[in-house]
Amino acid sequence: MARETRRDEARVAVVPEVAGRLVAMGAEVHVEPGAGIPAGFDDEAYADAGAVLDPQALEGADLVLAVQPLAPTTVRRIPRGSAVVSFLPTSAADTIGELRDCGVDAWAMELLPRISRAQSMDALSSQALVAGYRSAIVAAGLLRRFFPLNMTAAGTVQPAQVLVLGAGVAGLQAIATSKRLGAVVKAYDVRPAAAEEIRSMGAEAITLDLEDLSGEGGYAKEMTTDRAERQRALLAPHVAAADALITTAAVPGRPAPLLVTREMVEAMSPGSVVVDLAAESGGNVERSEPGRVVRVGDAQVWGGENVPSQMPDPASRLYAANLLALVTLMTTDEPPAADPGAGAAGPGDEAAADTPPPPGPPGPPGERVLRFAPDMEDEVVAKSCVVKDGVVVHEMTRAVLQGGSL
Repeated sequence: MARETRRDEARVAVVPEVAGRLVAMGAEVHVEPGAGIPAGFDDEAYADAGAVLDPQALEGADLVLAVQPLAPTTVRRIPRGSAVVSFLPTSAADTIGELRDCGVDAWAMELLPRISRAQSMDALSSQALVAGYRSAIVAAGLLRRFFPLNMTAAGTVQPAQVLVLGAGVAGLQAIATSKRLGAVVKAYDVRPAAAEEIRSMGAEAITLDLEDLSGEGGYAKEMTTDRAERQRALLAPHVAAADALITTAAVPGRPAPLLVTREMVEAMSPGSVVVDLAAESGGNVERSEPGRVVRVGDAQVWGGENVPSQMPDPASRLYAANLLALVTLMTTDEPPAADPGAGAAGPGDEAAADTPPPPGPPGPPGERVLRFAPDMEDEVVAKSCVVKDGVVVHEMTRAVLQGGSL
C-alpha cells in the first residue's frame, strides 16, 4: 500500500482491518511506514493485523493500492508487469503516461460500471456519502443561526431553511443530515424519479415544469443552454428564500453544471451560506473557489476541495471496503507449486495424479497464495481498466488525452 503524497489527502487505501482480511486470504501485505497516520491508523495497528511495514513496499509489489493517482516518480518504483488500483481521472495525464511507459497496468475506481454486481466496489458512491454529510455540517457551522426550531420562554427561534440541489448519494445524505439537525429542507433534482427519494428523507421535493434529464447509470444527462437558463430562472426564488444552499450536482469526467449564478446568490438574505461540493470540477455556483470561502453579496460561499478527505476515518474505511471487494474479484487463490521431485506418481497412479485438490476455503498464508489474475472478460474488470500491457485501453481516456503527449 502506497503512502499518499497529495498535499490535502488524509485518506488511506487500506485500513488495518482490511489489511488483516487480505492477509487471511493469502496475500502478503506491505505498507509504507506512516501511510495510515493522516487517517488515524498508526503503524502498530497494521503490524498487529499481519502487514509488513516496508519502506521499499512499492519496489516488490505485484499490486499497489492507493487513493489518489500516483506521482510519476512513484510509478517508476513499481516493477514492470505489476498493477495499480486507485482513482485515476484523465486530468492525471502525466501519471497515465508514466504507467503506460513503465508497463504498469492500472484500474480506475471511478470507472467501475454502475451495475448491481459492482455496488460493493462503488467508491464514488461511498465517498459521495461522506461528502454529503460533511456539506451539511459545514453549512450548519458557517450559518450563524440555529438549524432546528427552538421554543423558549423568551420566544420561538424558527428553524433554518435549507435548499439542496442534486439528489444523488451526496445530495440525499446532505438532506438526511440537515433534517437530523432540525432544519426545514427542500431539494431539487433534474431527474423526476428522484423526487420520491427526496420525500423519503423528509424533505420537500421541488418540481419544475422542465423535461426529464435522467441518464444511464443513475446520472443526469447534460443540459442544453436554454434548459439551464430556464431552470435557473425557476430556481431563483427558492435560492433567495434559503438560509443555506448546498449544491451537489456532478458527473465524473464532465464539468459541473452551473446551477446558481452570482445574481441568484446576491438575492439571498444577509448571513446566508452556500456550500458548493462541485467547486473542484468547475462549480455549481458562480464564483465558488475550491478550498476557499468567498463572499458573494451578503452570503458566504464555501467551495469544496477533496471533501471526503476532510473526514478521513470513515472515508478510508469505506474506500478500503470497496477496494477489498474489487481485489477479491481480481485475484485467485491457489496452492503453491509442487516440488518436482516430491511425490512423483508411480505406475498405476495416473488417476490420482489427474485428480484436482478437494475444494475448500483458502488455508493460512503459506499453504495457499493469493495471485493477481484479472479476468478481462469480466465487465467490471474490463470497463475499469485504463492501462494494460503498455497501452491506454480505456477509449474515453484515450480520446481525451489524444491532444496531449499520450
